[in-house]
Amino acid sequence: MAIYYLLLVIILFGLYITPSYTTWWFISQLPLHAVGAGILCDNIPGLVGRQRRLCRLHPDVMVNIGQGARLGVLECQEQFQNHRWNCTTLDRDSSVFGKIMLKVGSREASFVYAISSAGVVHAVTRSCSRGDLMQCGCDPSKSGRGRDKRGWFEWGGCSDNVRWGSQFSRMFIDAKEKRIRDSRALMNLHNNRAGRRAVKKFMKLTCKCHGVSGACTIRTCWLAMQSFRHVGKYLRLKYNGATQVMIDQDGSGLIVANRNHKRPTRRDLVYLEDSPDYCETDIGMGSLGTEGRACNKSSLGTDGCDIMCCGRGYYSQSVTITEKCECKFHWCCTVKCKECSKRMEIQTCKGPELNKNTKQSSRVRTKMRYY
Repeated sequence: MAIYYLLLVIILFGLYITPSYTTWWFISQLPLHAVGAGILCDNIPGLVGRQRRLCRLHPDVMVNIGQGARLGVLECQEQFQNHRWNCTTLDRDSSVFGKIMLKVGSREASFVYAISSAGVVHAVTRSCSRGDLMQCGCDPSKSGRGRDKRGWFEWGGCSDNVRWGSQFSRMFIDAKEKRIRDSRALMNLHNNRAGRRAVKKFMKLTCKCHGVSGACTIRTCWLAMQSFRHVGKYLRLKYNGATQVMIDQDGSGLIVANRNHKRPTRRDLVYLEDSPDYCETDIGMGSLGTEGRACNKSSLGTDGCDIMCCGRGYYSQSVTITEKCECKFHWCCTVKCKECSKRMEIQTCKGPELNKNTKQSSRVRTKMRYY
């Protein structure tokens, strides 16, 4: 036990802990398997009382909370890899995404809260179905007979218990926001709920046929979650169509900021403030800027050099890449490939300021072209 506490102190001391900027996301950076969720949850700053109680009562589920948070981060980075803001996370920082996600109620914040909530639902539900958790198992409501377009079937197999995963996610993640109830808390609660609903949307009925010679006289079916990538793509579309809102006069709900815009549904994302441009580096706020980012000079999209580089221009450099080619299978059982080299041109964004002397010396040193 003493070793556990020593490890805990080392972990927390090695991170820059600022309680007011610490969220449950911080759990994703901690080795719950190595130390034990109960010990960590008693000492992580930023958690509210209900979250700590849930940690102590369900330490095994806390492992899934961390896994779900990491799942959300990876999917966020996949969806925004070609944008100025590419879902940056900060190493050794307790805010995980940087203070900008906590201080600015932007579209990006709406996506982070939704995808994180969805990740937790997905991870917890998956563990329920695998039998890793004592508190839950397969969906008990899926029993008896059901019906779809093909007719009647028998519920069988193990339907994913997304209801339990969603309920636990709501109890844990929403606990802090429900204590505050200001405009930002209401925004976060809405987007957390949209993330949970996104997982439920992509439940798929899977069936197995039974009968003589493959005849489908009897079908056994169950509901299963689809790949989390479906959820990520769906929430990415919701990000594009997110609605700007503000708090109503009673301070009890959100209303549309622009009356000409449609009222958001419970599946839509909402935001309060315009997004920063993310062009320049501000580590304290969680923005790494776009200097040095790869861009595509021929693209008119967000990965294009004009947009990615914030109008500062870019460097273009020819490089030689060696890769395997003309691979052939030889009996038995090897694959032999040749090595082929090809020249390609890559573009990277300039920084916000570039001294002329530095620019000239760089041209001689790297033979880059400037635009």
